[in-house]
Amino acid sequence: MRAATDVGGTFTDLVYYGSGGPDGRREIRIAKSDTTPPEFDRGVMAVLEKAEVDPKELNFFAHGSTVIINALTERKGVKTALITTKGFRDVLEIARGTRPDLFNFNARKPKPFVERHLRAELDERTSFKGEIRRPVDLAPLAELLGYFKAEGVEAIAICFLHAYRNPENERQALAEIKRLWPDVSAVASHEISREWREYERTSTTVLSAYVHPVAKRYIGRLEQRLADAGLKHPPYMMQSNGGIATAEAARRNPISMVESGPASGIYASAHFGRLIGEPNLIVLDIGGTTAKCALIEQGEIKITTDYSIEQDRKRAGYPIQTPVCEIVEIGNGGGSIAWVDGGGKLHVGPQSAGAMPGPASYGRGGTKPTTTDANLLVGRIDPASFAGGAIAPDMAALEAAFRPVAERLGLSDRELARGIIRIANANMTNALRLVSTNKGYDPRDFTLIAFGGGGPMHCVELARELNIPKVIVPVHSAVFSALGMLLADLRRDYLLTVPTKLLPGAEAAIAATLDQMRAQALADCEVDGSATDAAPRFGYLADLRYRGQEHAVTVPLVLADGAIDLTATIDLFHDAHERRYTYRLPNEVDLVNLRLVATIEVDKPALAEKPVTGLRLADAILGTREVDFDQKGIHATQIIDGLKLEPGMSLVGPAIVQEPSVTLVVPPGDRVSVDRYGNYHIELAGLGAL
Repeated sequence: MRAATDVGGTFTDLVYYGSGGPDGRREIRIAKSDTTPPEFDRGVMAVLEKAEVDPKELNFFAHGSTVIINALTERKGVKTALITTKGFRDVLEIARGTRPDLFNFNARKPKPFVERHLRAELDERTSFKGEIRRPVDLAPLAELLGYFKAEGVEAIAICFLHAYRNPENERQALAEIKRLWPDVSAVASHEISREWREYERTSTTVLSAYVHPVAKRYIGRLEQRLADAGLKHPPYMMQSNGGIATAEAARRNPISMVESGPASGIYASAHFGRLIGEPNLIVLDIGGTTAKCALIEQGEIKITTDYSIEQDRKRAGYPIQTPVCEIVEIGNGGGSIAWVDGGGKLHVGPQSAGAMPGPASYGRGGTKPTTTDANLLVGRIDPASFAGGAIAPDMAALEAAFRPVAERLGLSDRELARGIIRIANANMTNALRLVSTNKGYDPRDFTLIAFGGGGPMHCVELARELNIPKVIVPVHSAVFSALGMLLADLRRDYLLTVPTKLLPGAEAAIAATLDQMRAQALADCEVDGSATDAAPRFGYLADLRYRGQEHAVTVPLVLADGAIDLTATIDLFHDAHERRYTYRLPNEVDLVNLRLVATIEVDKPALAEKPVTGLRLADAILGTREVDFDQKGIHATQIIDGLKLEPGMSLVGPAIVQEPSVTLVVPPGDRVSVDRYGNYHIELAGLGAL
């Protein structure tokens, strides 16, 4: 039996399956329970118990969590110190001169995670070519560590100038710190990032050190609970790059899990897209707390190290140089709270009601209106199957939550509910534009795939806003991110900054660097260990730019008969640059970074086809109820039992398709059909293929 759990802001999801028949297809089962902060591992054990899954029977367990991102955004890491090159103590504070809010001259740079009195310097210097000009002077280290101890420091980040080219001075400092203070959590930048840009690399190292003890405790606690319950193999941890890693690898580099949950949903989307012939997808994941968006082109997930937390239109945020699926995340989910600002303007999110108390209709003490409450009020959610039938909605609490906001705005409860849904949709539409039109992609060339608890409720309206002609709601959409962990391979990403002019003859130096990176990957795979003996497969990418430019574009490194084809690679760069920035140049092209992706395939469930039993569409109709479709009016709407819909069936809205944890809203005129796997395909009226 194989299982995966995904800890979200509101719910903890479980997907599991056991041994199958001769065709290899196995029945996938799912379960949900409340997330249990701050001891998230309790929620994991609770959902296993709820599903009656015995860890003794599991030979594979994967886990994704919001622990790392929560520790960062909620400032629940540990007291951290920084040791850097003499003269560079204030890199964290200086940061970048750019301002997201361009004309706000009162803008403040983000407050560093390490206070200045805990930022120290050692005398050392490595050149930008990797030449050690001055070996590190370790003499002051003993006194420095004594000061850190007295200040209550629990973690130390080490980041020396140009250590991405040659980390020898960092290695010596790290070894001496561990000798002098074995119990401290120490992280050196070369263990986390081998990419240039001193501020971004320092920020990444500091944030990794800040959460390092938290991750070690969390992973250790989870491992212990599972082992005590009988799990024979250590768990795998979902990473932000769309792959899984051993628990030991995740412990060493916890920042790699910063976006683990959303990444698995994106990976599952790519897998499903290849399965059903939809290689170009815009991904929408709406959970209880946030909405996440990404883009998949020709079946390929976009991976970037240009990632920041707490970045928005007014704040620069904190950069993290770790491989992350290109994703836009906003604070809009089912539990997002509606509120009115001082000027009388209605907002939705980013504050969330979370798992406790949850939306007002949960009856757990919530006193503010949320998106879920609004969908319930307009009839899109069935009160009889609210929260999968586990909760009877508290309509009195809902009305009490809506009353003060509605009165302040001079609206009825229903008008307020419409406004909440419109604003939530507008916020999510903007996020979808950030991953599509803002990067040179036409949404009409893509299919929207929507999942998470709220994805099927909002996806059709969002697609219409962006003129996307088709929407797919995949089977098991309510736990799709957890399912992605069972579909993910073991993966490690390696990036090395090697500025190189792409002139004839450069191939030999590039090939030599790739050989070194492959050797490192093979050594890491051997150290990590895994339940599979398969050899890693390697993929190669390059970050290229026109000479004189500051930033680069990532393209595949073209190999022809095992040799590097620079001409073909440069042609790919010209095309990618033009798509992204609308122009190409005759300038010479430079290589900035080499990327190597090492993957080891793991056993995956073959998605079972939904059986055809001969049911008719009429057998799936539960009844009708009045549903408010906002600008499309209020309609008597068919309520459909999605579990009874069979492959080949189709119907035209208005309709609400319900499963225990899924509510798909089909507006008037749009058509929904079921494919052989049980996925819903919604074709929007008037938006046919180009």
